[in-house]
Amino acid sequence: MAFATLGDGDRLYYEVHGHGHPLFLVTGVYGYASFWPPSVVETLARHYLVVVHDQRGVGQSSRSRVRYSVAQMCDDVLRLYETLGVARAHFVGHSLGGAIAQTMALDHPDMIDRLVLSATWPGFDPYFDNLIKLRRDMLARSDWNLYARLAALMMKPNWWVRDHANELFGVALPGPPDDVTRSIMIDRLDAILAFDRRADLWRIAASTLVIGARDDTWTPPYCAIELGAKIPNAETMIIPEGQHFFPQVFPERFADAILDFLGRPTSTVPAANGARERSRSP
Repeated sequence: MAFATLGDGDRLYYEVHGHGHPLFLVTGVYGYASFWPPSVVETLARHYLVVVHDQRGVGQSSRSRVRYSVAQMCDDVLRLYETLGVARAHFVGHSLGGAIAQTMALDHPDMIDRLVLSATWPGFDPYFDNLIKLRRDMLARSDWNLYARLAALMMKPNWWVRDHANELFGVALPGPPDDVTRSIMIDRLDAILAFDRRADLWRIAASTLVIGARDDTWTPPYCAIELGAKIPNAETMIIPEGQHFFPQVFPERFADAILDFLGRPTSTVPAANGARERSRSP
């Protein structure tokens, strides 16, 4: 087990897999390193030094009542860079991790090589705002089991739930929280609601792959299309299905899409190609 010590003394749990150029995988609001399927980590670790971590307040990291924000989460990743002696890295951010990735690319551009934005969003819109507020209010007011069951049903395709009933809640869904954990999760949802870097996206210089799923309920495909249109060096891939947790639904294909993008010579990475739809999942 490895921990990075943060500036205020809190600790950040992390894992390092493989060897080579650093590649950070940063997940969404649940914040668990275990969100990433072992097959994704193992495939990428054959080519890169893969870093995953439990975000602050989550899992084996400190359960601190700091003021949670995307900027704060970005600062925690910067301390992880420092702990590992990393100057530049490829960066894959999923959902809330994609907001952290945008912040890294905008505020610390010299620390990002290539960028992958997975199932994420550029900023406020009425649909997304209402969806996250509903999720936050359910967490604050309702029985945990109701919240967890609804969230789990909406994270993966209906056919996946049908075929994997015994895995319904997946590896990333935490168990029933105590009052501190529940409050931290609400704060993290509030951090999502406060994030909007839409006006700054034109400044992202990193070659970027944006991936969205056509059936994603949480971050609809128009979020990926907008990100791809506003980031100058972006390619947008819209896959036909997989829902919000498509890296878990199609782990091997997700890893292959990342390897394909990261492995291209610089001259072949497309700039502002617009959205393209894949006939099959990544």
